[in-house]
Parts: sequence; C-alpha cells; structure tokens
Amino acid sequence: MSVHINAKKGEIAKVVLQPGDPLRAQYIADNFLENVKLVSKTRNIFYFTGEYKGKTISVGASGMGAPSIGIYSYELFTEYEVDTIIRIGTCGAYTTDLKLFDLLNVESTASESTYAKFAWEIEDEVLIHQGNAFNMINQVALDQGVEAKTTNVHTSDIFYRKDPGVPDIALKYKCTAVEMEAFALFANAQYLGKNAATILTVSDIIPTKEEISADEREKALKPMIQLALEAGIRL
Repeated sequence: MSVHINAKKGEIAKVVLQPGDPLRAQYIADNFLENVKLVSKTRNIFYFTGEYKGKTISVGASGMGAPSIGIYSYELFTEYEVDTIIRIGTCGAYTTDLKLFDLLNVESTASESTYAKFAWEIEDEVLIHQGNAFNMINQVALDQGVEAKTTNVHTSDIFYRKDPGVPDIALKYKCTAVEMEAFALFANAQYLGKNAATILTVSDIIPTKEEISADEREKALKPMIQLALEAGIRL
C-alpha cells in the first residue's frame, strides 16, 4: 500500500495501462478484462486488475498533468514493482497532417515542465520512451495491420493559454501534437530504469478546431485500448 494507492502488495500486475480518467479505467476493466478486481479507489482514482487473454494486466488512472502522473507512476514503479506502464490518452494535433482518430506511438516528448529537473536532476527538455514497450507497440500494430504513427509530442502543463499559436518548444522539436503527461512518465521511468510508452488518439485538430464528439469517443478509443492490451500481454 502506498500513499495514493491502497492496493495490497501483489494486487497490481507487472504491466499497467494508465488512462487519465478513472472512468476510462473502469470502462476498460468492464469491457476488456476478465476476472476483474477493484484493488484501489483512494481519491476515486480507480485501479483494477484482471486478465486479458490469460495474462494478468492492471489498469488505473493517472489523473491530469505531469504532477499527477508523476505521483501515480512513481508509486506503481517503486511500491508495487511494476515493470511497464503504457499511458493511453488523447491529444490535440498541431498540424493538419494528422487526422481525427489517428493513433500515435510517442517516440519522444518535449516539455517546458520542470518536473524532470527538480525531481531527478534530469536537465533535458526532450525525453524518449523507455525500455521495449514502444517497439512492442509498433510490432503489434504491424502484425495487426493497424497504423500507429511514431512521432514527437509536446507535453504541456497548460491547457488554456493567451497565445493560441504553436509554442516555440513544439516548433523547435517538430512536435505534431500536444498532451499533458508523457514527459513525467518518461522521466520517472528513465530515473528508475523502468519501461514506459505512450499511445495517443487524436481527439481534436487545433488549427481547424475539429474535434471528436462525446458520442464518438468510445469508438475512437477502442483501437488504442486494444493496441495497448495486445502489446501489454507480450511484454
């Protein structure tokens, strides 16, 4: 049991899927896993453990932003001996080269966040995926005929900003999309020697203001969830 997760030792699997939203974690548990057990609900951040095609997998929320995923991923890695975390979430595209519903496998993330610097004295403003999960996601996508675009993204601490243009750091590192968590997850994994990957679904196109409707979200997220699960059982 950790400060923010009240599961007992052994109740969380070695591979964890981590959406931001607790209700999305529950949706995955209810619709994709068998023999499911709710192992933690501290602060209404749900963690479930079950089986997918015979392999034990856990799924639980990260909350929103670098500080939140920083807490949960660190405790999973250190208190529960998790080996691999695959973040699954949505992102906004900076470019019309991406389309709604596109799947992205994040190769690296650039950020102005001070999380890595002040947590682990990692000075880099670009961090890459950690371990073999990224390559496994690409292999599963290839095997199943699913297009998962490898790309660089911008991890931002800011959702609303005065200047609606693409931030300088995103231009500098040719980031195609923006999200809010991957940088902290990769920082923790780098420091601790763990595996971490991020799969994103494009939910809106910032230049054109296109976005996935609420009714389309379940359909939109299903391919990403299945890709993460199929990769997870091979790790």
